Amino acid sequence: MKAYYHLPGLFEFYRLYSLFLPLYRGHREYFYDWCEIGSLYGAPAGCTWGGGRVSSGEAWPEEAAALVREYGISSRLTFSNSLLREEHLADRKCNSLCSLFERNGAVQSGIVISSDLLLAYLRKRYPGFYFVSSTTKVLRDFEKLEEEINREEFRFVVPDFRLNKELAKPGRLSREQKGKVEFLCNECCWFACPDRKACYESVSRKNLGEEGEDHVCVSPDAGRGYRFSDAMKNPGFIGTDDIQNLYLPNGFSHFKIEGRGLGSAIVLEFLLYYMTRPEYRLKVREEIYLDSMLDLF
Repeated sequence: MKAYYHLPGLFEFYRLYSLFLPLYRGHREYFYDWCEIGSLYGAPAGCTWGGGRVSSGEAWPEEAAALVREYGISSRLTFSNSLLREEHLADRKCNSLCSLFERNGAVQSGIVISSDLLLAYLRKRYPGFYFVSSTTKVLRDFEKLEEEINREEFRFVVPDFRLNKELAKPGRLSREQKGKVEFLCNECCWFACPDRKACYESVSRKNLGEEGEDHVCVSPDAGRGYRFSDAMKNPGFIGTDDIQNLYLPNGFSHFKIEGRGLGSAIVLEFLLYYMTRPEYRLKVREEIYLDSMLDLF
């Protein structure tokens, strides 16, 4: 089995991927042979249907569509707003994105989704997509997660990261169910957070342009922001050793890397850690950093 990584920033980090993907294709020896890119996910700025993070991608949709089409990679539109109402379904920008990406080359495109209202609408109007149940649902209860996995509408389901190690235990899921699980690997959120769903709902309101109090994070380390070194200490963290020695042998092969709300420099570090052989990391880092067209800071 191979690990398939679902990478952040189709629109947000278009310039980074326009440099990274030629390296990945042209110098496959730089990268682990046990992993592949499963998809690039994201949303451009101003997406009413957006969720998880406030949509901020600056790439033109046509550019992003052309990039994944050229490299034969699945694109995923992150439409995980959980607070959508009937009137939001007519949003022109989001419908236009669906029209553009629904049949964008030989590889099928997907949509990361939270709202069942939106799911029903998209399945009827844009049947060419596959669908991914978003981690913004905060599926932390095993029985509810299993129900979600068994829904035929979804090709993949992203559980709450606090179930990562529990699900890896033998006997919890069937082989078919394991094939639909997509683990969130590098979450830095406080493991004991009681407000994760409220945090995501706050983001959904912002994407709708609605007023409301900002969610206040109660994590003891909230002021530090995201640090990969902190994420590595999180009890839910899934590293490369875990993937090779625990998850792949137990029938799991899909792994999501978060980072749409971060900078391109830290996203590059994710690509180096999860995909690049140690002896080539400096080489890849130099190829990216020394390109004068990429503003990493």
